[in-house]
Amino acid sequence: MSNLSLNLVASAQKYPDSVALRCDDLAFTFAEFDAAAARVATFLDREEIAPGDRVGLMLTNTPAFALAFYGILRSGAIAVPMNPLLKSREVEFYLSNTGATALFATPAFAAEATAGAVGAGANCWLVDDAELGRLTADLPAQASPVDRADTDTAVVLHTSGTTGTPKGAELTHGGLDRNQEVAARTLIEVGPADVVMGCLPLFHIFGLTCGLNTSVSAGATLTLLPRFDPQKAIEVIERDAVTVFAGVPTMYSALIGEATRCPPSATESLRVCVSGGASLPVQVLTDFGKMFGATILEGYGLSETSPVASFNHPHRECKPGSVGTPVEGVEMRIVDLMGHEVPQGELGEVQIRGHNVMKGYWNLPEATAALLSADGWFSTGDVGRVDEDDYIYIVDRKKDLIIRGGFNVYPREVEEVLYEHPVVVEAAVIGLPHDSLGEEVGAAVVLQDGARVDPTELREFVKQRLAAYKYPRRVWIVDSLPKGATGKILRREVTVPTTESATQS
Repeated sequence: MSNLSLNLVASAQKYPDSVALRCDDLAFTFAEFDAAAARVATFLDREEIAPGDRVGLMLTNTPAFALAFYGILRSGAIAVPMNPLLKSREVEFYLSNTGATALFATPAFAAEATAGAVGAGANCWLVDDAELGRLTADLPAQASPVDRADTDTAVVLHTSGTTGTPKGAELTHGGLDRNQEVAARTLIEVGPADVVMGCLPLFHIFGLTCGLNTSVSAGATLTLLPRFDPQKAIEVIERDAVTVFAGVPTMYSALIGEATRCPPSATESLRVCVSGGASLPVQVLTDFGKMFGATILEGYGLSETSPVASFNHPHRECKPGSVGTPVEGVEMRIVDLMGHEVPQGELGEVQIRGHNVMKGYWNLPEATAALLSADGWFSTGDVGRVDEDDYIYIVDRKKDLIIRGGFNVYPREVEEVLYEHPVVVEAAVIGLPHDSLGEEVGAAVVLQDGARVDPTELREFVKQRLAAYKYPRRVWIVDSLPKGATGKILRREVTVPTTESATQS
């Protein structure tokens, strides 16, 4: 029997009275967490959700997410985590794409969630921590998790490449379990005495694996922060004696900015810090170590790799600028355009093989075959190199992905919305350097002959149709866009205006 939720059952038996989840004054012991998830599983059974059915999760970082997630897994259904900031058209696509028949959504974003669920023909249950409890209060706990195989899909996480059309990466019970176990045991070294900061979004694979799943299996406390704020984060670190902090580079930059306003004792409980989601600037790593007395260990991975693929392991040399070495059970190599491994130090595409690699893209066999070879090598689309000690360096992204504050923004998706505007002829969305976010979203737009439109209008047009982290903060009008011999727009050759009059922020 292999069901990821068995880790919760085991921890509830070992540490029944230990606090598993905390969110300010709200706390669940492992016994309470397990019982609540079991009631969610009963609720899903009453709603005729069968093993293998897909259920959307559009919840913020509160205990409700964890209870619903483990309840879905316990029932044998497949969880489809989604950003609560998604607009209705995006919600409808995610649900329709996976054939999801139901959605747990936060009341704070009820309008978009409900409209998207209606469009997809799915039930929508609006739940916060209290409402989820009321919804399942009178139900008995499901006796035991539904039997699943290692290769059965547990989670479908949407991601996309250069096409901009989101693809659902199928992550299995066995793959997710092995990845969290390796991370907990060999990387974070987390145990029942630890308190893990849960400020990474749980709908994102980094927060899901390295925050929620590792804490559950290790018997550690996960203290949740619904929305990241550096001042609040430091308050929680001090209040709950947080020992493990996992975040994206922008979070560490924000904490550095807050450091001068708090006493050193506020964060002295920190034992280990983990960074992922985007490249960590060496200066941020250095400054954080000086100010907080804690080392940040940087790793690398993708949604398709559960996510952890490589890591600057504890008790080994930490090389600033590198993403470390492959984790236990994972192989990585650098190949040329023909798929042949390149010599040490030369640039090529990063490929990954191991327990962590996805099963494939949901209902997209051709897209799966294009990136996942018959012998298990996944092509990441990232350009990297390996040094003499087998440490890996990510040099650039082969894909035109924009990483804004740790969130992935896919240019094609934003461009498609811009093309919906009646006077837009062409659009190119690119990443612009940003001091705190890493990258900001920018858009160069060509209009119909004789048409006039204020860039602010175009920005607002996209803002109303996509999640807040996706719309371009800078939009500028151009006469033409650079193109290759085949007429393809060359995003990397787009010129960014230097005068503020040509942009909108």
